[in-house]
Amino acid sequence: MRWHALAIASALVVATQAHAADKKYGPGASDTEIKLGQTSPFSGPASAYSVIAKTQAAYFKMINEQGGVNGRKINLITLDDAYSPPKTVEQTRKLVEQEEVAVILNPLGTPTGLAVRKYLNDKKVPQLFVGAGATLWGDHERFPWSIGFQPSYQAETAVYAKYVLKNKPDAKIALFYQNDDAGKDYGNGFKKGLGPENTAKMVVAESTYESTDPTIDSQIVKLKASGANVLFMHAIPKQAAQAIRKIGEIGWKPDMFFLAATSTSVSSVLQPAGFDHSKGIISSYSFKDPNDPQWKDDKDVQAWHDFMKKYFPDGNRQDQLIVYGYVVAEATVQVFKQCGDDLTHENIMKQAANLDVTLPLMLPGIKLKTSPTDYFPIEAMRLQKFNGEIWELFGETIGND
Repeated sequence: MRWHALAIASALVVATQAHAADKKYGPGASDTEIKLGQTSPFSGPASAYSVIAKTQAAYFKMINEQGGVNGRKINLITLDDAYSPPKTVEQTRKLVEQEEVAVILNPLGTPTGLAVRKYLNDKKVPQLFVGAGATLWGDHERFPWSIGFQPSYQAETAVYAKYVLKNKPDAKIALFYQNDDAGKDYGNGFKKGLGPENTAKMVVAESTYESTDPTIDSQIVKLKASGANVLFMHAIPKQAAQAIRKIGEIGWKPDMFFLAATSTSVSSVLQPAGFDHSKGIISSYSFKDPNDPQWKDDKDVQAWHDFMKKYFPDGNRQDQLIVYGYVVAEATVQVFKQCGDDLTHENIMKQAANLDVTLPLMLPGIKLKTSPTDYFPIEAMRLQKFNGEIWELFGETIGND
């Protein structure tokens, strides 16, 4: 009997050791926790975007209360970088070298993200779902540890350009965007969508602004004076609201007014600008808008409202940035589910580059899909127009494979 008991005990020890050996952990991961790092502008000119980080913290709290991911709780550490690249460098180094996080999740901004891209790739730390759509975030060959999330800015503006060519072939176009890599990507994308011949013929004015500019009034007045009857604008929420209001106040009524999808928040952009000035603006979207009556009986939208009520009661439900933050958090949970018990940096990045899933708040027909050679998780969208109260979708899904 004694030898029999010893044999069973030995077998159990071997089985336990084998099971433990199946688990692989890199920095920031253990049997009980997955530690994520993030930089977000809680202060500075882009502070409206900080609601994304707040949403994700609330979402992970919900997931943790439900038992976590594969039994592990998600610990999100978010540091303020004020939308300042030097500050992003400082805070990211702190997250990697002191906190030893598993990933840098959804850091906000192209100029800020670029400031740490080489550092994170040299360290082989996943820069996961960067909160920007500059085309350079798809550079999987040179920067395999950095992956974007939303449709690329060039893909987005190509949709607007094609809409103009189809519906107003004699347009006089003005382009207004932020003077950084993101803004230039938007401007170049619009021109690329028009084609060289149409760009030379149709683009009559182009102007930029700095994220630190206290006002953009002079640029708007200059663009109106060009005689343009179609306007495309990329701006962070503060300047977007200023510009829309100024356009309305000086009586400029472009026949078409396209607004970059990064600044479509009703609460932080359109409401401050004035709904009367915002009516008729066109943009694009890939998610369900919980304020759109067509989704009032949708179970996934109802689940979002339940989440908001319990975990983020102070959040403004008219802020589309909250929906974005929620979807990114869902995608992050999907990555960690796929990781199983292998939570090394290598496997986290491998799973992020092998996604094929439809998340609950995505519009019908739009998927989250990546591959080792495709670092743009979302590549489809629909056009939407602001009716003075909410955004209304129109047209077909564009960019779906």
